[in-house]
Amino acid sequence: MTKSAVIADDDETIRSILEHKLSNAGFELTVCHDGEECLQVLNDSIVSPDVVILDIMMPRMKGTQLLRTIRRGELAVDATVPVVMLTSRGQEADVLDGLEAGADEYLTKPFSPKELLVRVNRAVER
Repeated sequence: MTKSAVIADDDETIRSILEHKLSNAGFELTVCHDGEECLQVLNDSIVSPDVVILDIMMPRMKGTQLLRTIRRGELAVDATVPVVMLTSRGQEADVLDGLEAGADEYLTKPFSPKELLVRVNRAVER
């Protein structure tokens, strides 16, 4: 069975790394450039990802705001979909905010693509 992921990050380099690593691991990907685009994708009942990977600091909508919208069940996507936060915001308050918003995993940039893949797979398997 093919796994699917939605990625939302405004950094082209990060998106490329994620696309390469996850597609090589067998994931079908939907890639978004900002939080608002990701919200629209997740509200499309055709898309049913196994995992969502969100940056926090994105234009038009922050990742934590989008995550809270997901967890409140306000979108077509399953409110319990695993979410991995991938962000440069690494202060304790940022990590706690992400986890309290409902993140299943929280990684800070720079990150190890291998570690990210392990965490994504763990989140999907739960």
